[in-house]
Amino acid sequence: MKQYYEREILGQLKKWIGRREIYIIKGPRQAGKTTLLFILRDWLIKTKKVNPKNVIFVTFEDRENLEKFSLDSKAFIKSFILNRRRKYYFLLDEFHYVEGGGKKLKLLYDTIENVKFIVTGSSSLELTGATSKYLVGRMFSFYLSPFSFGEFLRARDERLWRIYKKRHELVNNFILKGEDFTAEKDIFLKDFEDLLEEFITFGGYPEVIKTRDEETKRMIIKNIYETYIGREIIELLRIHDVFKFRKLTTLLSCQLGGMINYNELASLCNSYYKEILGLLEVLEETFIIRSMRPFYKNLRTELKKNPKVYFVDSGLRNYVINNFNVLEKRVDAGALLENFVLNQLSHLTEKINYWRTLGKAEVDFILNIGEEVIPVEVKYATFKKPAISKSFRSFISAYNPGRALVITKEYWGEIEIEKTMIKFIPACYM
Repeated sequence: MKQYYEREILGQLKKWIGRREIYIIKGPRQAGKTTLLFILRDWLIKTKKVNPKNVIFVTFEDRENLEKFSLDSKAFIKSFILNRRRKYYFLLDEFHYVEGGGKKLKLLYDTIENVKFIVTGSSSLELTGATSKYLVGRMFSFYLSPFSFGEFLRARDERLWRIYKKRHELVNNFILKGEDFTAEKDIFLKDFEDLLEEFITFGGYPEVIKTRDEETKRMIIKNIYETYIGREIIELLRIHDVFKFRKLTTLLSCQLGGMINYNELASLCNSYYKEILGLLEVLEETFIIRSMRPFYKNLRTELKKNPKVYFVDSGLRNYVINNFNVLEKRVDAGALLENFVLNQLSHLTEKINYWRTLGKAEVDFILNIGEEVIPVEVKYATFKKPAISKSFRSFISAYNPGRALVITKEYWGEIEIEKTMIKFIPACYM
């Protein structure tokens, strides 16, 4: 029997399964979208007691399915419906292969009753650009990332996951609701050390975390890169200059967490400004990179243009630069920890910026939670007592946030500065 790992997104998908809106599930190739559909199918049949004949899985990687659906989507879907009084669930996988998919889904939604469509795809350009304009008011959109650290722990070590979950919830409630807490004496930090190292080094793609062997992990990541970046994205989005695309990916990998200099990238790729913008959009909308814009309110003193770039999966990034060394032997350990923290924070809010003044004071992340701003600094260092940087203090003086975080290697602590409560949190609990 095939083993399925529990995903955090399942709770959201189950919550609104009874509504008519089409589910659009986006995310990188091989992040587990197909498996997620199988889990949903099993849940519908075993828990919701839906007749198995009423839960139809269709993949558009099958060219015959793709051709039939493309020629007459309505006839294709109706061919599965044997009883119009019963509800049917259509799980449509790899929907980004369908040309004009949004228009076809609108027709199906408007003309066939008692049907729930759940659609997956690997390109946000296809699924939210061309598709969403036809599905206003008809769709709920979800994002499935590679495994979060919590999901990774749950798959690897149930005991540590339970310990993590308790402290992770304290941190999240502090960020989202301002709920204070006092960290207990922590005897488990060393238990997380190797697993955090593995996760940051090799990333969270499901097939990667299933194996313990490092050589196999590298081979799986290589396959993901070659099939996803090297072939599928290039073919799907009709990228003509493969060399520029690969070169740009490599350059971004080498400047993880750095600000983009468009002119420099254009020069190194033998390209030009608009083409670089287009290629960056492709990398972001196919979930390879994540760009982050600067936070600013003072137009005279704060940077307001150049984004920073991180990677959705650190293992894929490490493959591009061919470096899977342990963090202690890496000059980019701090940047990798930043990348990890950003990916973890993105599960809480999409509104994340960085802050930098023209005088080069800088804070790694600014979270926008409702009307509040919460600065977050990442320090890959050993602390013996609470301490903050001049830049962090400058932001606190300028914006008076109610709370802030410093993400550390392994230190719990707190300090209050100018009425701002600052928590020091070990990275393994993010």
